[in-house]
Amino acid sequence: MKKSIIPAALLAALTINSCKMENPLLSESPLEYGAPQFDKIKKEHYLPAFEQGIREAKAEIDAICSNPEEPSFENTIEAMEFSGRTLDRVSNIFFNLLEADTDDALQEIAEKVSPMLTEYSMYVSLNERLFDRVQNLYDRREGLGLEKDQLKLLENTYKDFERGGARLSPADKETFSKLSEELSLLSLSFSKNVLSATNAFVMVLDSEDQLKGLPDYVVEQAAQNASERGEEGWAFDLSYPSYGPFMKFSEMRELRRRLYTAYNSRAFGGEFDNSGIIKDIVSHRIRIANILGYDNYAEYAVEDRMVKNPARVEAFLQELLGPSLPAARAELAAVQEFANRSGFEGQLMPWDFSYWSEKYKEAEYALSDSELKPYFKLENCIDAVFGLATRLYGLQFIPRQDIPVYNKDVKVFDVLDEDGTHLALFYADFFPRASKRNGAWMTEFRGQSIRNGVEERPLISIVTNFSKPTGSAPSLLTHDELTTFLHEFGHSLHGIMAEGRYPSLTGTNVARDFVELPSQIMENWAFEPEYLETFARHYKTDETIPAGLIDRIVATRNFLAAYSQVRQLDFGILDMSWHDIREVPSEDVAAYEKAVLAPSGLLPRVPETCISTSFSHIFSGGYSAGYYSYKWAEVLEADAFSLFQEKGIFNRDVARSFRKELLSKGGSEDAAVLYRNFRGHDPKPEALLLKLGITASGN
Repeated sequence: MKKSIIPAALLAALTINSCKMENPLLSESPLEYGAPQFDKIKKEHYLPAFEQGIREAKAEIDAICSNPEEPSFENTIEAMEFSGRTLDRVSNIFFNLLEADTDDALQEIAEKVSPMLTEYSMYVSLNERLFDRVQNLYDRREGLGLEKDQLKLLENTYKDFERGGARLSPADKETFSKLSEELSLLSLSFSKNVLSATNAFVMVLDSEDQLKGLPDYVVEQAAQNASERGEEGWAFDLSYPSYGPFMKFSEMRELRRRLYTAYNSRAFGGEFDNSGIIKDIVSHRIRIANILGYDNYAEYAVEDRMVKNPARVEAFLQELLGPSLPAARAELAAVQEFANRSGFEGQLMPWDFSYWSEKYKEAEYALSDSELKPYFKLENCIDAVFGLATRLYGLQFIPRQDIPVYNKDVKVFDVLDEDGTHLALFYADFFPRASKRNGAWMTEFRGQSIRNGVEERPLISIVTNFSKPTGSAPSLLTHDELTTFLHEFGHSLHGIMAEGRYPSLTGTNVARDFVELPSQIMENWAFEPEYLETFARHYKTDETIPAGLIDRIVATRNFLAAYSQVRQLDFGILDMSWHDIREVPSEDVAAYEKAVLAPSGLLPRVPETCISTSFSHIFSGGYSAGYYSYKWAEVLEADAFSLFQEKGIFNRDVARSFRKELLSKGGSEDAAVLYRNFRGHDPKPEALLLKLGITASGN
């Protein structure tokens, strides 16, 4: 048979079309609201989808560059904003699953695509023809007649090019590209090591004597954990629902020491050591900052945030640390004294603190996690958190069993506005598993935008590690877990209620030190009696939580508040110490960390532990030179929530204003302006100190 000859261009087109038909990542999802086709996406789809997405995105950039027409906002800035649609879709799905449901195959794909994505990023940010068009528009911006959000997008785009190396020499551009590619791989390796080190440890107990002090629910969870691992007895691992309760309740001090040391030495030495990777990451960040004209990475990182410069960050952290440190030492002394009165001998070590502070809280306030958990059944908490959004904003959450999910534990809800308009799909992934990293976070599979008059509503997700149901009990949350739920849900509302045209300006696409405001303000309701009494019911008796128990929750709100604040400030100080420097420290990572944290140390330091090697927020997350933002946002929310307290915690007018001025605006205006539009003034650190009961004298 004679072989047919097909023109190369036609063959390429046929190949691409065939891929799109077979690969669910390469075309718009036919599902309602464009929900991802998790039931059809396979691991082998990702790499070709990334390759095709990058080809399409580059072609769109080339088309902008070669456009013979004079640069305009529409044919340049707007065209760039909406380019790379396929690549965005693939990336959003892949990298979310890399964190929430990963395995070796996904990790390998990530290592392959990371340099590809960095190369594409450089293809855009170092593109001289593209930057010339952006520069042309930026220079003429005042005369273009742009609307407020359009001007913000133009200014952001220009700054991104400047900060992305557009003005560098050819040689520096080449170095910048190489460093950026290597840095992305280093961050991936860091994250992979933390997850591997976390999963590598398990403490299996084989005697009931080793379970002394543990509540029944902890014992049952440990037995289930062991069974799932094919072990006899009781298994404790480094996921927080396993680790946290053991440290709080176990009477076995030596076992607490063992578990504490394992948790706090993750990726510190051994097979998954991150020590060298940290120094490489810091070195690369310093070199990138230097090439771009900054003295250090912190200068580069905070330039476009509310604080604007590292000196202001340092001053802010010290302004809070000054009164907090003596108050924290007084709290620690009180726990030490209580422990000694209770028969403990010697100085409290880090593995003792959770245990004795829990005992102290029980003695002082007659309150413990084991007493509270029965009132916080997960299903009731879900209804209550959704119900709060209903009372404040009129939102409705409708379960959708027909939407595919990436794991059987994931739940999906259709979010409707007060008038019944669809706002978002909301995915909730609550329980820990080996394929999920520790912690809790909010993310999105797609943000909100409007293109050619057609609006796409967002696909929002929260991921947590709450206690799983057992054979005899449903999932029961601690009060801390309820607070975490509200926190991540606040981020979700920021995405759900987004309004705007341009995806890079909507939802949570705001300054890093502003993004935590919508989440942290939601935590306040976890301590409001008027809210708690609406849903906290005993899972066995259906009895409403007693008023006295709520009073004790409120009374303990500031229990060890100064100690907790210093701990968070330490994280911020450590973060800045790694980024507000001009050269990599000569000493080893642990020694450097010890010196940095020594002035604010509370408990004795354990030599075989290290925070930095598993500090994912700053070495593989998005918080490098930005961990301070949690406290910065706490100042904002303390001031903002005082308006709800003044007008009523369910006041619809205040909620409507918060939605209109903050939640819906995204990054369309400067964050400080948005805050003043809502509150009428700038916040002060004193608002947070007052909320926490910490005075200037530290009492």
